[in-house]
Amino acid sequence: MAGKAETTKRILDSTMKLAAEHGWRATGLGDIADAANVSLVELNKHYGSKTEILAAFIERTDAKVLAENAKAGASTTAAESSTEDEEESARDRLFDVLMCRFDALTPHKAAIQRIARDLARDPLALFCLLPHQARSLAWMLEGAGISSSGISGRLRARGLGLVYLSAMRAWFKDDSEDLSATMGALDRALGRADTAVRSAPFRCL
Repeated sequence: MAGKAETTKRILDSTMKLAAEHGWRATGLGDIADAANVSLVELNKHYGSKTEILAAFIERTDAKVLAENAKAGASTTAAESSTEDEEESARDRLFDVLMCRFDALTPHKAAIQRIARDLARDPLALFCLLPHQARSLAWMLEGAGISSSGISGRLRARGLGLVYLSAMRAWFKDDSEDLSATMGALDRALGRADTAVRSAPFRCL
């Protein structure tokens, strides 16, 4: 199990490094195999395409964010938690979860920028990735204590996707250590979303 986990890590990290250096379209499966020091046969056992590798990177980020969020939640006592839950809005919880995500992605920002640019010119690849991104957003909702189930959940995830995209544009340009520009953009986007759904029959935030 440890060997498989280490191979997976090498593949994902090598993929992001190559994407940062050469772009997503210019990075081939053979390049990834060479950089990760695995054969094409072994790479194929793990992932059938570049889209699957990128989806695995998204899932790894999801797991890291959920783990960090759970750790932060466990740091409060039961009494403190019950009081804070009453005061802390869904918007605040989403803010914390998404900022945790940006923190997790920051080491790979250059790769993500180049991947985003290349995917914008490759509608088919982008379309194939959308279900994975939708699942990721659903997990971010759940991490914030907001249901992602049913039609309302799918609408919440769609709305969160717009919020995330807006904040990501700011994150791409944000070189500050504390990601202050990203925090400001995310707070404004969540505020707009909160206002937009306040009178709706379902609550997105």
